[in-house]
Amino acid sequence: MPVKTFGVIGAGQMGNGIAQVAATSGLNVIINDIAEEFVARGHSHITKILSRNVEKEKITTEEKEAILGRINTSIDLEEMATADFVVEAAIEKEEIKFQIFKDLDRICVPDAILATNTSSIPIGRIAAQTGRPDKVIGMHFMNPVPVMALVEVIRGLATSDDTFQTTWGLALKFGKTPAEANDYPGFIANRILMPMINEAVYCVYHGVGSLEDIDTVMKLGMNHPMGPLALADLIGLDTCLAIMETLYEGFKDSKYRPCPLLRKYVEAGWLGRKTKHGFYTYE
Repeated sequence: MPVKTFGVIGAGQMGNGIAQVAATSGLNVIINDIAEEFVARGHSHITKILSRNVEKEKITTEEKEAILGRINTSIDLEEMATADFVVEAAIEKEEIKFQIFKDLDRICVPDAILATNTSSIPIGRIAAQTGRPDKVIGMHFMNPVPVMALVEVIRGLATSDDTFQTTWGLALKFGKTPAEANDYPGFIANRILMPMINEAVYCVYHGVGSLEDIDTVMKLGMNHPMGPLALADLIGLDTCLAIMETLYEGFKDSKYRPCPLLRKYVEAGWLGRKTKHGFYTYE
C-alpha cells in the first residue's frame, strides 16, 4: 500500500531519528510526544543534524528546509488519524506500549499499519492489544538512526504479507538495509548484543578489568567500533536492563540474568549519556 503520511510516537533519540529519515525520503511526517517540550527538543535535534549536514555539504540549505517543512509536531495522539503508517518509539515498557497501541487502533484508519520500534518485546503480545493484528509489525531501527544502515523487520504470528512487504519497502525507501527476524525475545540484534554487554558489566562487577581496558579489548581485539560499556551508555542502561529482563523472562535461562551492577546503576539513576553519568561520566 502507498504510504504518504508517516507517524512517529516518541520524539526522543530514536523517534526524532526515525522522523528525520522518513522526511528525508519524501514522506510527510507527524512526530508526537506527551509534552510540547519533548517534541520541541526532538525537532531542534533534527534541525541541528540537518544544519551540520549542510555545513559538510551533504545536503543543500534548500533540501534542509524542504525536509523540515515535511515534519509536523504534535502532542495530540488523535492527529495520527491522518497517518497511513505509524511507528511507535516510546520507552521500552510494556504497559506504555500496550496503551499506545490500544489508542492507535481506535484512532487510526482501518488500513493503517502500526509498527513498533521495540528492542525486545514480542510483536504478537503488542499486536494482541489491537483489533488489527495482521497490520502490526516490528520495525526496529538502530541508534543513531540517520547513520546506522540496519532495520530489523519482525512479523508477529498474525502479520500479513502485505504489511510485511510495505514495511520492507519503507526500510528500502529510507536508504536502509532490512533484515527479517522471527518473533522471539530480543529478535536477532539484541539477543546477541545484550548478553555481550551484560557480560562486559559482569567483568566490571567481578573486577576482571577496568572500564577502559574492557572496552579497548573489544574495540581492538574484536574490531568493534565502540566498546560494550560505552555502547551501553549510548543505548541507555535502563533500556539495556529492560531488554535483559525481557530475555530472562522470555527464555527463563540463567544466561540472560541481568548483572546486579547494571540494576544498581539504573536504580541510582545512572542511565548513561542521557543523564551524563553511566559507566563513564559525560560533560
